Amino acid sequence: MPDPASKAVFLSYASQDAEAARRICEALRAAGVEVWFDQNELAGGDAWDQKIRNQIKSCALFVPVISAATQARREGYFRVEWKLAAQRTHAFADGTPFLLPVVIDSTKDGDALVPEELPSARPKRRNRSPSGWSYQWGRKNSPHRA
Repeated sequence: MPDPASKAVFLSYASQDAEAARRICEALRAAGVEVWFDQNELAGGDAWDQKIRNQIKSCALFVPVISAATQARREGYFRVEWKLAAQRTHAFADGTPFLLPVVIDSTKDGDALVPEELPSARPKRRNRSPSGWSYQWGRKNSPHRA
């Protein structure tokens, strides 16, 4: 039986953005999307590094959360996650949606420090609506457009 987490969206974020990442997770789950979110999936004593690496290898979509916090941190485990996801795309056919960056603040899209392996994957800005959070999903020619 396939692992249900293999169809999950993987959220990757700097620890300073945990609250925003939690809100993204809740919004996706409310829309019926399976999400792998470390705060819900990792327990004390877990081999967390291996668990995270395995999930990045099997997730359906990888969402790096980009912010002033990620821009300020030139080093962090989230950057390891981002590079592992970028490396995984080398096995995909061109145009396969997988890496879907989301900007959560005023960080300029063109200045986002994302892996060089994916220069065509530009962050998608989240839009705040009066009714809550909405996100602009997808890349050019992707079926995941909002």
